[in-house]
Amino acid sequence: MNTYPSPLEMLYKWEQETPNKIYMRQPIKEVWHDWTWKETANQVRKMAAYLKSLNLPHGSRIGILSKNCAHWMFSDLAIMMAGHVSVPLYPNLNAETLKQILEHSETQVLFVGKLDDFESMRPGIPANIQCIAYPFYTEEGYPIWDDLVQDVTPISEDLMRDPEELATIIYTSGTTGLPKGVMHKFFNFGFAANNAVKTIDLDNTEKFFSYLPLCHIAERLLVEMGSLYTGGQVSFAESLDTFTQNLSETQPTVFLGVPRIWTKFQQGVLAKLPQKKLNFLLSIPVVSSLIKKKIRIGLGLNGATNVFTGAAPTPTSTIKWFDRLGVKIQEAYAMTENCCYSHVTLNDNIKIGCVGRALPFCEVKLSEQNEILIKHDALMLGYYKEEKMTAETIKDGWLYTGDEGSIDLDGFLKITGRVKDLFKSSKGKYVAPSPIEMKLSANKNIENVCVVGDGLPQPIALVVLSEYGKGRSKEDVTASLAKTLSVVNPKLDHHEKVKRLVVLQEEWTIENKLLTPTMKIKRNSVEKMHKKHYEVWYDRTEHVIWD
Repeated sequence: MNTYPSPLEMLYKWEQETPNKIYMRQPIKEVWHDWTWKETANQVRKMAAYLKSLNLPHGSRIGILSKNCAHWMFSDLAIMMAGHVSVPLYPNLNAETLKQILEHSETQVLFVGKLDDFESMRPGIPANIQCIAYPFYTEEGYPIWDDLVQDVTPISEDLMRDPEELATIIYTSGTTGLPKGVMHKFFNFGFAANNAVKTIDLDNTEKFFSYLPLCHIAERLLVEMGSLYTGGQVSFAESLDTFTQNLSETQPTVFLGVPRIWTKFQQGVLAKLPQKKLNFLLSIPVVSSLIKKKIRIGLGLNGATNVFTGAAPTPTSTIKWFDRLGVKIQEAYAMTENCCYSHVTLNDNIKIGCVGRALPFCEVKLSEQNEILIKHDALMLGYYKEEKMTAETIKDGWLYTGDEGSIDLDGFLKITGRVKDLFKSSKGKYVAPSPIEMKLSANKNIENVCVVGDGLPQPIALVVLSEYGKGRSKEDVTASLAKTLSVVNPKLDHHEKVKRLVVLQEEWTIENKLLTPTMKIKRNSVEKMHKKHYEVWYDRTEHVIWD
């Protein structure tokens, strides 16, 4: 097994080699604050010294509850340096789930930072946990980072961690059941980041933009580990309101978007420049390149050479739309359990609709059910305190992803659905909902769609409208959705054809527990809520039904 430098070793490297280079940039009340590599290391060394002064047993669990900010990354590195295990938490958890994770992980100290509604979360923090507040976002009743480290002597030696030691427990926002704690050792970060950075060909001139939750493996690996293993720079978004401005000011070279972001970008452009006018301008040779550049600069993506999408399928039509503007979206595929190291599309070899080829040292094969199986040296150690579940997920060294796929002759992987999401119609035919949802979601009136039909003769689709859809008349939306059905159904096998499309009034949100913190639909919860209406909806005569 190869050896790789750890995240801490990379921090020490840049602290020595480029001490005065700005590493992190963060807007506070629209004013940018900077930290060099030397200043970053100093903050980390001081907080690590403070954590060591608490005399906790080696390997104690320390939680991070905050939106993305410089101190999130300082905390993570300080936890490593102090000899402990990080437990990153979603900044939008409800009190009940927060309490469950903190108790299950046996967290002893908790960093509390940038949050929208901490008062509703506070009851979820057990009384025995010591909390530390971040500067700029101080929570009442907790000691503040700056005050705690003010008179602390920073750790001067370059402390190391054993590559085989547990580094972090990442609780996944499972679409079914309770969150599971995925355990990763230090080696896994080194393996995944080092090999990914080399393959994508990133260097120390990279500019990363951080806005997707750092507690999620994708952002943590791409932005935190990506910046550590390249010596690049990280800029943060301040809020949803300033997101566009912050992105435009950063002009990152590396950007990761999720399908919702790409849809919002597209809608933003079309609000200023309707499709018909855009098509006309793009058809004029000289004007075309000027318009493309202007749009890319406005989006903040003019300097981006690696533009990724992941977490859920991005409609092919969306990827092609951005491609016309010169934004080449690279689909990627991975999961928490494989340390976000699996498949990526390289910017010089894009095959739309595929998630790329397997990364170096990553084996992939399909089971008899076409389930995607992954094997490499950085798979999770297992689910914390869940031996049975671990044994069901990793068998003979292969990670059973639960995703269904196909691999073409060039080795490109295509995700075709979820093995576990299959349902059986009353005709005894199995239906995979994901590919149908993907086709329907190309309609920009749709924010979320869930194809269901367990026990029905044909599937039906439950739909929540996007902001764009809500702004249009009921007649327009109905006509648009009916047209989408008429376009999609002929492309489906007979048993997959969608009989009814039901527009629901209630939004699916994280708060009402119908979406996970990563905005994936909790299929079981949606089904539980609406299953009693399926037959009534199915027996209606109109194709598009408004609930």
